[in-house]
Amino acid sequence: MTTIFTRLDRWRLAALLLWALPVVALLPLGGFWLWQTKALSWWLLAMVVCSATGYGLQYVLLHRERRLLAEAATGPDSHWPAEADAAWAAVEQQAEAVKPEDWPLSEGSRLWTLGQQTLETVAQHYHPKVDRPLLELTVPHTLLIIERASRDLRTTITTQIPFSHRLMIGDLVRVWRWKATADRLLNVYRAGRLVFNPADALLSEAWGHLRGQAYGAAWTETHLWLLREYVRKVGYYAIQLYSGRLTLTEGGSVESTPDRPSPTPNEPLRILVLGRANAGKSSLINALFGRLTAATDVLPDTTTGLTPYRLEREGLTAALIFDTPGYDTPLLNEKALLKIALGADLLLWVCAAHRADRQLERQRLDSLRAAFAARPDHRPPPIVVVVSHIDQVRPQREWQPPYDLLNPQRTKAVTIRAAVEAVAADLAVPAGDAIPVCLAEGRIYNVADVLWAALLDRQNEANRVRFLRCLEQRKQQENWPLLREQLANAGRFLWGRL
Repeated sequence: MTTIFTRLDRWRLAALLLWALPVVALLPLGGFWLWQTKALSWWLLAMVVCSATGYGLQYVLLHRERRLLAEAATGPDSHWPAEADAAWAAVEQQAEAVKPEDWPLSEGSRLWTLGQQTLETVAQHYHPKVDRPLLELTVPHTLLIIERASRDLRTTITTQIPFSHRLMIGDLVRVWRWKATADRLLNVYRAGRLVFNPADALLSEAWGHLRGQAYGAAWTETHLWLLREYVRKVGYYAIQLYSGRLTLTEGGSVESTPDRPSPTPNEPLRILVLGRANAGKSSLINALFGRLTAATDVLPDTTTGLTPYRLEREGLTAALIFDTPGYDTPLLNEKALLKIALGADLLLWVCAAHRADRQLERQRLDSLRAAFAARPDHRPPPIVVVVSHIDQVRPQREWQPPYDLLNPQRTKAVTIRAAVEAVAADLAVPAGDAIPVCLAEGRIYNVADVLWAALLDRQNEANRVRFLRCLEQRKQQENWPLLREQLANAGRFLWGRL
């Protein structure tokens, strides 16, 4: 306390005390008057009610702020490849582990260390065999991560933290520096109040402690949210970089929205129709188009190669649908099947309901699944199994659609449902991914409604596959223009020095 008084002019301090004395005297005098008028108990009750109400309101606001901050938290990008899921889980784990007392906002060097640790977490996931994975990042890409994370965090703080646009770092430092002095002065005031009015002082101390906890919790929550959001932002853009979404050209990032999820919006969605010969592949395409656009399987197999058709229907992104030869013919062996399937965004696997020999189909599908799993930097395309020829299951002569397959009553409906469940089990696909259809001329059934709805439901997932497919090509094209520009600039610089 002596250091405080030595810093202040004694006469100014005396003037300040004289000015404050009448106001301070109101506290004990008011308490004495309430005691004389026997209203002290009512005043104490009113203070308890008001304090309790304010305390409850403070916690309601705290929970509301928690919800708002949680909604504003950064999440993973749905267009990331599968290998990014584990990297984001590591970032989330690090964000949840941060403690505000370990990372004060007034120390910029500490925050840089936190960001560096986040970068190392992501780099370690992508370079598990490297001792210092952070050194695998190029200097421009590192600066780009910091730039993007800082930009987003600035926007988030400005929109989510009240008065943040008026609060300067110097204010935080000054408040923190004077905190200890203010606490000592407050202790002197508390001691004097305890002498003059013990009951009031004790009650005020109790409620003041509760209010302090509430305000302290609010500040701690905000501090913790800022640290976690900082970790998430840095981790997010680091994963963006490793996923190919963060580039050094064209603004530094590949933007995407639900309406335009591809870095090349003109690139159509690629739908691949697969199946054995005479399963109904070309007939399915005709049914989807609503008009004759491909040769039907009148002969054992009339499709001699990949035949693309542009499919444009309301609600579906512009798509190319590819008719293929039967995978059980010499025209499409297993190696060729894998090659074309890896370039597709959605697979329509046509399987005949009246044929029970599905061992080869299961082998081909398992090969495709293994090939997709071996590419963690991509997403596997969704697979819809189209169960064709349902009109030929028992009883074959009956065909009186529609058929209720959820609660089948007629024999035909029971048989169709059993056939669909058998196909789903044999091919190891969920029952909801197997759509029964009839493609016979004059008997088109379940295509324009159920199958089309299934395609629309999987459109977002297929667009994510398309995004990564286009992104891979974009990444390969980025290096050469940059190298040419760098060499040209270096040449001009050296020529100017000669």
